[in-house]
Amino acid sequence: MTTPKPTPGSVWLLRHGDREIARLTVTGADMPWTYGTVEELPGFDAFRAVFAEQERAVEREDWDRADACYDRLRAGLTMAFPDGSPVAEFLLHVHADGTAGWRWHDEPFDEPFAEPDDEQDDEQDGE
Repeated sequence: MTTPKPTPGSVWLLRHGDREIARLTVTGADMPWTYGTVEELPGFDAFRAVFAEQERAVEREDWDRADACYDRLRAGLTMAFPDGSPVAEFLLHVHADGTAGWRWHDEPFDEPFAEPDDEQDDEQDGE
């Protein structure tokens, strides 16, 4: 598969398991962000509160809370390109006004770096 460009009018899919719960129609892009409208389908309501909590956390710059929302959303949702192939990684914000913004990557991200424990810090400091 070639990496698709976010073409206005193209429809990306949001799924919970094998169930399609939303269609995201691209309205524009300002890479790395893609913007669109959200067509909610049955099953979307189960995630509405998490998207709302994520939006509030971002507005308040509460990044720990925003990250926790992201983790909950990624644990329950997958995204598909317009051709139906899976999006390996994505960050999706669905807004109360029915719009969305998302970033995506066609390859999985590496695991986040773990913070070193105190013992490793001591070894690095020469103690």
